[in-house]
Amino acid sequence: MLDAVGPVLRPEDAGYDAERLGFNLALDDHPAVVVGAEEWGDVAAAVRYAAGSGLGVGVLATGHGISVRTDGQVLVATRRMRGVEVDASRRVARVEPGARWQDVVEAAAEHGLAPPSGSNPGVGAVGYTLGGGIGLLGRRYGYAAEHARSFDLVTADGHRQTVDADHEPDLFWALRGGKGNYGVVTSMEIGLLPVSRLHGGGLYFGADDAEHVFHAYLHWVRDIPEEMTSSIQLMHHPDLPQIPEELRGRYIAHVRIAHCGAPNEGEQYTAALREAATPVLDTVRTMPYTEAGSIHHEPPDPMPTFDRNSALTDLTDATADALLAHCGPRSEAPYVVELRHHGGAYARTSKDRIPVTGRDAAFLLFTTSLLEPGGYRQARAEHDRLHEAAAPWATHRTFVNFLGIDDAPQERVATAYEPDAYARLRALKAAYDPDNLFRVNYNIPPEEQPDRRHRAPAEPHPH
Repeated sequence: MLDAVGPVLRPEDAGYDAERLGFNLALDDHPAVVVGAEEWGDVAAAVRYAAGSGLGVGVLATGHGISVRTDGQVLVATRRMRGVEVDASRRVARVEPGARWQDVVEAAAEHGLAPPSGSNPGVGAVGYTLGGGIGLLGRRYGYAAEHARSFDLVTADGHRQTVDADHEPDLFWALRGGKGNYGVVTSMEIGLLPVSRLHGGGLYFGADDAEHVFHAYLHWVRDIPEEMTSSIQLMHHPDLPQIPEELRGRYIAHVRIAHCGAPNEGEQYTAALREAATPVLDTVRTMPYTEAGSIHHEPPDPMPTFDRNSALTDLTDATADALLAHCGPRSEAPYVVELRHHGGAYARTSKDRIPVTGRDAAFLLFTTSLLEPGGYRQARAEHDRLHEAAAPWATHRTFVNFLGIDDAPQERVATAYEPDAYARLRALKAAYDPDNLFRVNYNIPPEEQPDRRHRAPAEPHPH
């Protein structure tokens, strides 16, 4: 029996489909039961039911980060739990698991503050933070997880507890990068930053200038301050009415700017990029942080996607040429390519060395494409070719928040962590979830214990 305040839905129930689907529609899964949690007690009831039934537990907020099979398991949908409370005197926000970054951004802005949010305001704040969190303020302030103060969560025994640096510090460490492997977070406290405005936006360059701009960008990032977070995107825009006219049907190199220092300094560095070529569209301006989602201008609507990512070292002109051979304006690349600049605060080691990779990465290389029916194998091969071209500059690590539907195998998940951190995460998994109840995720299996056999983690979704 599963009693909850929120809806408890099985495949035959009305509303089941709407409750189970997330942002990535490539996953058309059918969990045994979906619990639409309205409070922490619903989460606890779902966890206890799963444990008693021998089922695994997955969590769905916005669905940007759930990319493994949920068939036959228990899915906890947290989208109804969207509360956000700001304590301006402490510069802290208490955030429930269904809240999106835009909810937190708007609440913090009333006090002249900003959260360490990501480029997409529609992404769930808690799930993003559990994966480390790479955002618009990251080169200045580091990973979002480094600003987490505490978590309330339901653990594998079905009880709720609060963890922070002084209470269960090992579990607190694991949560800040270990994603959903250690429990279901029902709220978090996260520090807010003294940012109310950004000098930011996009510089969009046409196909004739794209290769030159790509090279110029890789040289430009060598001399910018850590207050400047930036990235470059290369893509063939579809000819659709919702696309700005200047970009419609065109190949575009899109440089994204987010500078949290003095506006005149941000403009000075932006002007240097404009000297490389004349943009076909220029949206860079001083803006309130509440409009920061316009910088990357990521699609808000759910779609089926295939994603892949690699961490790269410092890039050269040879790197640019190798990538452009696959995704330049003369290619017919079926994917979007993005390079996010790291360094700055990302490269600094925090005092407790939270389990995120990328301290030695200069860039995150991310590719994404629409996944057509029956197109899984082709998409995989196309993405692999580009990432193999970048392999000479790769650290051979990945970022867990950017893993996709092809990344559930244990050996792939392990690339999101340094070996010593991964070993510690497995040991803590054995301590806090020895039966791997929380396995419907990018799973970190428990360290093997004598006379104990663990259930296998979820496999990639078949296509």
